[in-house]
Amino acid sequence: MGTFIRHDACPECGSRDNLAVYDDGSHCFGCGYTVGENKEHSTSPTKGVSKSSDLIRDNSYQDLVARKIPKATCQKYDYQVTEHRGKTVHVATFRNKNNQPIAQKIRDADKNFVWVGNAKDSVLFGQHLFNQGKMITITEGEIDCLTVSSLFNDKWPVVSVPSGAQSAKKYLAANLEFLNNFDKVVLAFDMDTPGQTAAKECAELFPPGRCAIAHLPCKDPNEALLNGKSKELINSIWDAKVFRPDGILSSRDTWDILTADVDKETAEYPWADLNKFTEGIRKGELVTVTAGSGIGKSLFCKEIAYHLLESGHTVGYIALEESVKRTMQGLLSIKLNKPLHLRSTLVSADELHEAWEDVANHDRLYLYDHFGSADSDNLINKIRYMAKSLNCGWIFLDHISIVVSGIGDGDERRIIDNTMTKLRTLVEETGISLVCVSHLKRLEGNRGHEDGIVTSLSHLRGSAAIAQLSDLVIGLERNQQSDKKDTTLIRILKNRYSGVTGEACLLRYDSQSGRLLQMKHDFKVDLEEAVKF
Repeated sequence: MGTFIRHDACPECGSRDNLAVYDDGSHCFGCGYTVGENKEHSTSPTKGVSKSSDLIRDNSYQDLVARKIPKATCQKYDYQVTEHRGKTVHVATFRNKNNQPIAQKIRDADKNFVWVGNAKDSVLFGQHLFNQGKMITITEGEIDCLTVSSLFNDKWPVVSVPSGAQSAKKYLAANLEFLNNFDKVVLAFDMDTPGQTAAKECAELFPPGRCAIAHLPCKDPNEALLNGKSKELINSIWDAKVFRPDGILSSRDTWDILTADVDKETAEYPWADLNKFTEGIRKGELVTVTAGSGIGKSLFCKEIAYHLLESGHTVGYIALEESVKRTMQGLLSIKLNKPLHLRSTLVSADELHEAWEDVANHDRLYLYDHFGSADSDNLINKIRYMAKSLNCGWIFLDHISIVVSGIGDGDERRIIDNTMTKLRTLVEETGISLVCVSHLKRLEGNRGHEDGIVTSLSHLRGSAAIAQLSDLVIGLERNQQSDKKDTTLIRILKNRYSGVTGEACLLRYDSQSGRLLQMKHDFKVDLEEAVKF
């Protein structure tokens, strides 16, 4: 070394006066940083600190014009723009708690990243600048960190994770002791799916009430700045709501939920007496139709589907025990008031085509040509596609029992539980009305539901989940051997909407038209008693 000149701040470890400056170079007695003959090198580096020759120390700070970030913020965070291996690069320096640079992330214009130094140390970008405080904001990347800090006039703590959303939880977990020194931690992660998923995962690391998730006005903070939404960005951080696990809401957050339910779309059943009990069929509800074998469940559903189509709604129809042709015959029979499946029914080709034009030649009816396949997950995906891609608001599944039997060997109750849970979840996810047909179990004794036995929720086949997860359960009752074998009693077994249950409607099957026609009958709808209950 040459002649001593002065003590100065060390650019390596940040100490204020450990750097001894000589006329031919300089040396830091704290970290060993040494400069001689205009060439940097390191002597006896501190353990865990990368060799100085691996790091860039041009101290080339400037305004990031394209990002609207000022030089002062870049200098505070040691974010350089310099030449490296013939390219202009951005250099983000990561420092430990002793303010010693341990690693750098170098990014070129093509967004290629290279790490130099000890990148394995789990530090956050900018962490060395802060110790404790009222609030700290965490972003996904360095540019977003600089963006938020500059908008805070570099007065509030802001840090970022080194490698984006996927590894955010790992880095925050490694620095919980540091982060818990702040009264409030705000996660300002990107508004895409990976960012929001990571935000929820990271928020669960903190004590209750400590962490909040910001809802940004754009995809990320810098995009908000560039789009002139700086005020909205800052407000989104200040107003960030404290994280609660999924499913737990404050009552103060329920107004939108309350008012949204008022506008739930409702349609009517084809029979006035049934509408008195149910007040219609609503989107967002799961309706189960059940009866004994041969009572007329499929015809009952087709009458409802046809009525919805005539009212201008878009319908999906999945009939797993019959072909698409048979389903279409059933719907056209209702249009023509003639049972087309019977050989004795005479219909001209022109008459049939005219009915088809009215019922089917549009984009409001979709059917599932299943080819005998009834796999549960595959079926769920088909219903989801009908709902989300084809805008079917009303979907019929005839029937759930064949879905279960198609799965193969196993515990039937468990399979039904799982399938009904998936269907219920799907209804909530898509907002559709799902009408699902279910069989009844065989009763002990000589008589069955085909003999007109009163239906009950306890008679549903296989699992209590069908009754528990349905909003409305409709039982069809008819004695196939009596002198009134053409008469079906419609019984409401469960009615979550109004609570009214019991005998609701009488339908007569007209063999000439193939229709279910409402019979005159004065069923009392005791709303007062229902309210008392």
